[in-house]
Amino acid sequence: MDPKVHDALRRWADDELRSLNAQIEFLLRKVLINHERFKN
Repeated sequence: MDPKVHDALRRWADDELRSLNAQIEFLLRKVLINHERFKN
């Protein structure tokens, strides 16, 4: 992963009191739902 992307995700996760892995999962779920690839 690009270090700049990693750092941005880490800062965002910290802001929202999530782990980095939880933040990545949150974002992936959001994209999948938005593209109708995942039913919640």
